[in-house]
Amino acid sequence: MDETALVLTEVHSADVVELSLNRVGALNALSTGFVREIYESVARARDLDPVVLVVTSRCERAFSVGADLKERAAMSAADLIDCRADFEAAYRSLLELPFPVVCAINGFAVGGGFELALTCDVIVADETAVVGLPEVTIGLIPGGGGSQLLGRRAGWGAAADLVLTGRRVGAEEARRLGIVDRLVEPGHARAAAIELATQIAAGSPGALVLAKRALRDGASVGLKEGLAIEDSLWRRAAASPDREEGIRAFMEKRPPSWPSHSRG
Repeated sequence: MDETALVLTEVHSADVVELSLNRVGALNALSTGFVREIYESVARARDLDPVVLVVTSRCERAFSVGADLKERAAMSAADLIDCRADFEAAYRSLLELPFPVVCAINGFAVGGGFELALTCDVIVADETAVVGLPEVTIGLIPGGGGSQLLGRRAGWGAAADLVLTGRRVGAEEARRLGIVDRLVEPGHARAAAIELATQIAAGSPGALVLAKRALRDGASVGLKEGLAIEDSLWRRAAASPDREEGIRAFMEKRPPSWPSHSRG
C-alpha cells in the first residue's frame, strides 16, 4: 500500500475493501486532483469485487472539510463549471456501486465531504463528528447530491434546516436527526465501520446487491411501485443458488459457503 497516495486502498479480506482519504495535511479538502483520484480508486475497488466497501479517513481531525477553497479562490465561474464533471463523477462512482458501502466519519465532515458520506449506505460516526452543508453561506448550493440525499435520510424538514441555514451539527444531534446511523466513542469510527462491514459481508453477496437495489430504487417511488420493485427482486433472490445454500447451511447448523459469481 502506497502511504503517500491521496486515497489508500486496503484489502481486509476477499469480502471487505477499505478506501481511506489520505490528504491529511489539507484535512482532506477536495481539490480537483483529489476527486479524480477518489474516482479512480473507487473504480479499482469495484474491480476487486468486494462484498462491502468501507470509506474512511486517515486524518484525525476531519473526514473531509469539503471543497478546497484555496483552489476555488483562483477559479473563474467558467473554471468552476469546467471541473464539475470531475466532482460529479467521483460522487456518482460511490453512489452507484451495486454492493453496500459503509462510511466512517470523524471530526469535520462538511460541504462536499459530508456529501461523500451521504452517498454511502450506512454512516458510522464517532463523537467528534461535526456535519453540515454550508454552501449557501458562500453563495452556492450543495452540488454533490446533498440537497437530495440528506432529505432521503433525515426527512425534508431536517434537510431544509441544514441546507438553508448552512449550520453545522454535532454527532449527537446528527444521530438524533437520523443523519448518521451509528455513534461510537472518539477514535473508534474506522474500526467500528470495518467491523460492521465484516458483519454485513457474512450475508449472501447476491442478496445484499438485490436488497440495496430494493432500498434505493424504492426510495423515490410510491408504496405500490416500491412493493412491485421488492417483489421483482425477491423473485430473483428466490431463484438464486444463494437461497438454496443459505437454507441448507441453516438446516445443517454451519456457516454458509456462498456460491461463486453470485454477487449480482
